[in-house]
Amino acid sequence: MLLRRRHAALAPLLFALACAASGLSGNLFRKGDVQFRVGPIPDDWELIEDDGVEGDLAAFAFRSDKRGMTLGAAGRCGRDGDDIPLRSLTQHLTIGFTEREILSEKELQLDGRAALRTELVAKLDGVPKHFVFVVVKKDSCVYDFWRIAAGDDQSSADFDAFVGGFSTVD
Repeated sequence: MLLRRRHAALAPLLFALACAASGLSGNLFRKGDVQFRVGPIPDDWELIEDDGVEGDLAAFAFRSDKRGMTLGAAGRCGRDGDDIPLRSLTQHLTIGFTEREILSEKELQLDGRAALRTELVAKLDGVPKHFVFVVVKKDSCVYDFWRIAAGDDQSSADFDAFVGGFSTVD
């Protein structure tokens, strides 16, 4: 019984440490030389802890069981930020998908830089999904944002607000 109480008392601390380990604090993400802010994070988005990210990719992701979607952001600096077009960087994100159909592709501005927002449907491991990707390059860094939902779910207002709040941090 005493051991169970100790574990219960430690739960908030362990949760706080897990969030700190991800590099995400509120709307600010910092890991190595990757530092940026994002827009609002709805309460039903639960941070996914993943120690599987390797190399110079700094990333975090959320899952919303209520909405049946996964979304996230990643950044990397000094690798491919200068010489690869946004469309090619986006296509790289879809490697492994089958039956891809681009629904829309539009350029926008994020933090004073050109960005590309691509919406598509495709199959991932044979299962139809609805994807939204946003890619932006700034100061030799590439930032990717993604949203993955059921094949027919095209609601993305929260994701767009999350991405729309993007800004780099010095």
